[in-house]
Amino acid sequence: MSLHGLILRYAAFAVLATLANLGAQRAVLGLAGGGTGFALAVAVGTAAGLVVKYLLDKRWIFADRSTGLKAHGRKFTLYTAMGLVTTMIFWGAETAFWLTWKTDAMREAGAVLGLAVGYVVKYNLDRRFVFADVARAAA
Repeated sequence: MSLHGLILRYAAFAVLATLANLGAQRAVLGLAGGGTGFALAVAVGTAAGLVVKYLLDKRWIFADRSTGLKAHGRKFTLYTAMGLVTTMIFWGAETAFWLTWKTDAMREAGAVLGLAVGYVVKYNLDRRFVFADVARAAA
């Protein structure tokens, strides 16, 4: 796959995962309101987006055809851990822009920058640590 194709596919999968996240949040918020409903919505949405992105990346970005609970469990755990690292990049950039300029426009600019950097870092971490066995087999 060309670099251009990889970037487009990876970006499309990020959008799909975001839509899954927000859709799951709306579904939960439709059933439960208040602070507890919000917390549950965020948790369910995050899980939905994470699973969607993992399955799409595994098959269509990294061409990983492994099956079984053991293979998925290990890889999904590592995939989630890499996501925690890159979420800190996203939150850090958004927060830094907010604290520096104190405007919604700059907070959102920081969020976009943080997401972009985070996704580049995530791809590289996933390639190196999560799907390394696939990369070695392809080489």
